[in-house]
Amino acid sequence: MEFQTLQQSVLIMAVIIGIGSLIGYRQPLTADSRQLVITIIINVAMPCIILDGIFQTQIDNQLLVQIFAIFVISIVLNCLGILLGWAGARTLPLPAKKRREIAILSGLGNTGFIGLPLCAALFGPKGALLAAIFDAGVDVVLWTVGVMMLQEKGSFSLKGLKTLINIPMIAIVFGLGSALIGFAPPEPVKHLFGTLAKLASPLAMMYIGMLLPLFLRSKPQVSLPLLGMPLAFKLFVFPLLTALLLSVFSLDSDIVSVTLVQVAMPTLTLASILFGRYKADEEMGAMTTVFSTLLALLTIPAVVLMSNWLLH
Repeated sequence: MEFQTLQQSVLIMAVIIGIGSLIGYRQPLTADSRQLVITIIINVAMPCIILDGIFQTQIDNQLLVQIFAIFVISIVLNCLGILLGWAGARTLPLPAKKRREIAILSGLGNTGFIGLPLCAALFGPKGALLAAIFDAGVDVVLWTVGVMMLQEKGSFSLKGLKTLINIPMIAIVFGLGSALIGFAPPEPVKHLFGTLAKLASPLAMMYIGMLLPLFLRSKPQVSLPLLGMPLAFKLFVFPLLTALLLSVFSLDSDIVSVTLVQVAMPTLTLASILFGRYKADEEMGAMTTVFSTLLALLTIPAVVLMSNWLLH
């Protein structure tokens, strides 16, 4: 992986987040405007990144094996991340529910909003496709293991799996299905996908930036140990342990590169929404997302640099 390219991408992300923060400070986001931006990112830009990646990449047997492999790796690693966070939380004198919340914040990352556009910028269309498959694995873990941990009864419901049927997931299924039967859209349609795909990264970064003044104005009361535990595990412990595990197995370099970037992502943006839905600590979820996103601008290059050293 070109470390200079990664540095440039992260620097651009930081600048766009800064611009978003200035806009959010002058013109605070309303609930309607937040929903509008999220809708554009998730239902337009992200599917176009996925479809652009599929139609710009030749789908052969080797790539299908890589797709299956990174999906399984994603599920295993995200479950491992949650387990690590839970083990770390057990060292603090906390209620069982709080430990489970910390576990989710420590293990699941922002692989869609930030990771997918970043992998597209770093690794091109193929990287975007593999990143989308990794993100699909995160969604599976989030809406099964994550939801079970947040519920008091700890039960699993098929109703929760309905959330997996979303536009990005449909784009993956449709795109791969089309590629397998040999269908390719006309060039103008490909160009449209490529143009709309470029919206994802700047819009996502700007949205995160616009959220910062909103969260900071609320003056949340979250203790440093509670905040520090998921930040340390999500941004340092989990990515470096993943690099050690990847160094043990002989895996394709594309899979390794995308996986390293994806596990280095900050806490998932959905944390506060999910916590609010299941009567968990919504404030802690929101603040962990905010601070991990800001810290990730420094830790992503550092973790990837150290991971590259471990793998070589």
